[in-house]
Amino acid sequence: MVTNAPRNCRVGVDIGGTFTDIALDLDGALHSTKILTDYTAPERAILKGVKAVAELAGIRLSEIDILIHGTTLATNALIERRGARTAFVTTEGFRDVLEMRTENRFEQYDLNIALPPALIERADRFVVRERVDASGKVLLALDDNSVKAAVDAIEAGGYESVAIGFIHAYANGAHEAQVRAALLERMPGLSVSISSEVSPQMREFERFNTVCANAYVKPAIKSYLDRLVVALKEIGVGCPVYMIHSGGGIVSVESASEFPVRLVESGPAGGAIFAADIARHHGLDAVLSFDMGGTTAKICLIEKQVPKTAKTFEVARTYRFRKGSGMPISIPVVEMVEIGAGGGSIASVDSMRQIRVGPHSAASEPGPACYQRGGTRPTVTDADLILGKLDPDNFAGGAIPLSINASRTAMVNEIGALLNLDADAAAYGTCEMVDENMANAGRVHTVENGKDISDFTMITFGGAGPLHAARLCEKMGISTFLVPSGAGVGSAIGFLRAPFGYESVRSAVFNLHRFNAAEANKLVDAMTDEALSFVEGGLEGAQPVIERTLFMRYAGQGWDIPVALADKRFDDTSAATIIELFELEYARFFGRAIEGLEIEIVSWSVKASSPLPQVARVAPVETGAVVTPSARRKLFDAASHAFLDAGIHDRADLAPGNVVHGPAVIVERETSTVLTSSFKATVQTDGCLLVTRL
Repeated sequence: MVTNAPRNCRVGVDIGGTFTDIALDLDGALHSTKILTDYTAPERAILKGVKAVAELAGIRLSEIDILIHGTTLATNALIERRGARTAFVTTEGFRDVLEMRTENRFEQYDLNIALPPALIERADRFVVRERVDASGKVLLALDDNSVKAAVDAIEAGGYESVAIGFIHAYANGAHEAQVRAALLERMPGLSVSISSEVSPQMREFERFNTVCANAYVKPAIKSYLDRLVVALKEIGVGCPVYMIHSGGGIVSVESASEFPVRLVESGPAGGAIFAADIARHHGLDAVLSFDMGGTTAKICLIEKQVPKTAKTFEVARTYRFRKGSGMPISIPVVEMVEIGAGGGSIASVDSMRQIRVGPHSAASEPGPACYQRGGTRPTVTDADLILGKLDPDNFAGGAIPLSINASRTAMVNEIGALLNLDADAAAYGTCEMVDENMANAGRVHTVENGKDISDFTMITFGGAGPLHAARLCEKMGISTFLVPSGAGVGSAIGFLRAPFGYESVRSAVFNLHRFNAAEANKLVDAMTDEALSFVEGGLEGAQPVIERTLFMRYAGQGWDIPVALADKRFDDTSAATIIELFELEYARFFGRAIEGLEIEIVSWSVKASSPLPQVARVAPVETGAVVTPSARRKLFDAASHAFLDAGIHDRADLAPGNVVHGPAVIVERETSTVLTSSFKATVQTDGCLLVTRL
């Protein structure tokens, strides 16, 4: 039955490698579903999912007020090299920067090391004569003849998209803009990206690579978003459509179409926002966010209820996920470690006769062997099914019946036959390997940030996260984890909790011993105006929250550290204040400050966002009696190295205060929470499962 128009109806849509997750929030009531991702036309899964959740909520499609979308399509296009035919125009003498990289070896002892190929091949790179210095001063005016030659070659080459990146354009982008104008005058329909707008930051390799990535995916993403908006209107969804970007804020579809590289980590960013929102409700200041989906697992540190962020990250690491072996992207991003370990990750045996899991995934097409959609290789989902973590008749609410016989056959053929193991042992080895990979990634990530992982509370979500969280906590020494309501579609829910926000990042070197307050104010004012221009439509009369961060170093150092700064004008006393803040942060990072060296600001960040709503702290729950399970089945317990008799509980039947002892499985439509024999779960007043060691 269709109700009257609701006061507030918001929909979050997350396209993942295996499933497309849809979450609808109707005046605080959540409705959700998971649809297999359609790689041929991703919008089809969205339309199907939106119709399904609207029907669950009992509303008309026209009553949806806002739709917020995140996608891995840009990431997949870069990883799989499925982008537009793209040309790159750069300063004469810098044609090979994309291949020379930074000249660092990410594996110094590998004599046969192979560097990742450049995104744009050398034959598609063109040069023009021009030169600007690091302060923005023009040393060599743009040469018209070389510009004409480049435009002629690009027109003759039939390119769909062009990236423009000149040396020191972050300080003065006038020459890039002139070349763009020349290209568009000749070819008005051409897609053009310039580095001074996409990523106005120093370090030419990272900046050039970022603008090339933006140009490479821009035509496909723009086409997809245009199709999506039209298709939604055709089925009756006429509301505004917004996108979540990698930094965790919401921007318009038009902005996302212009700067699609900012969508590369949009889905994972939604998950971090979801975990941060749960942390705020529960008053947790040290949280490890663990999001495991069908293709990847993502781990993020959330301190003082704010996800950790960075201004650069890598896509598509090619060498055992080693830092430096991927494609660097210089944009603001929620910082996390991401590995190829999801439900669809494929298990295999390597040359050392060891089980390996990922990074390749069966995804949604053909999917794990148990999906019976043509997949024949064993995956983590197949292993979970064999070990009793999944109910073959109630997966995805019964929408996808699973075949345990298909899982056993795949596990024996690909793993067991090579290692002389039966299906159960092969499945156990697969799960232990993927859990150890994820636990190791979590340990490394926290150690790199100077933290003790045992001090953190894990918040887990994603379709496979709650299935593996207990075993991960056993391996990492974490004693407590939370499974929120709607965990199976956590990233989509996170989109609904995200603020409208945009972060402007620019490189501009200022020496603190010769600090020019007027120039600093001019720069920050321009950056603030830029950031506000992207979010003004979502403020709805509220005052924006402005956050400023300086990236600083001692003069002569190669890298910088972030220093948060209050939002106020610079004056003659500002330099001393900034130096004091820098020395405090430097000592926190490295143990002590260094006396006698000059200090400089390298890059600047201004983030504007809509204010987060106040949240009520979840009241402590009075622990009740242990709940009797509605059913039982055999569940493999890794710590006991045996199948144990486990209770099966429907999460919808549990009430606040109810306690479930492991071994047990708590089932819901989009995921299941597995409790090993060393954990118990207590239902909180907000529906979260608080899982603690017995």
